[in-house]
Amino acid sequence: MSRKETGTKTRRGVLGDAHVDRANANTTAFDAPFQDFITEGAWGTVWAGDHLTRRERSMITIAILAALGHHDEVAMHVRATANTGATMEDIREALMHVAVYAGVPAANTAFKIAKQTYAAMAAEARPA
Repeated sequence: MSRKETGTKTRRGVLGDAHVDRANANTTAFDAPFQDFITEGAWGTVWAGDHLTRRERSMITIAILAALGHHDEVAMHVRATANTGATMEDIREALMHVAVYAGVPAANTAFKIAKQTYAAMAAEARPA
């Protein structure tokens, strides 16, 4: 299997088909090389590695994104915890590390985003 195929499979497994389908539908000639890069590099190499679990990668990723202030990506990866096995408690602990090592304001914002995302996920899961 090529790195792109592995990356696509891993990306779908973590973020879900709907997210990947939206990303693919929005890809243009301008950003196609970037999409290939992240599919092969991030998803086909880093996320597809066999040393860390998806749960562990999820926790690390959310902590890094929170520390760097990448709020949309924090929300996206909190949603992905439904597929990675990282629990709310895991994410809480990762964000506590963010508070100590990257600052309370970064963690405070990430906690707010995570709470909103988990609430939205719970609302979506409720039967209509």
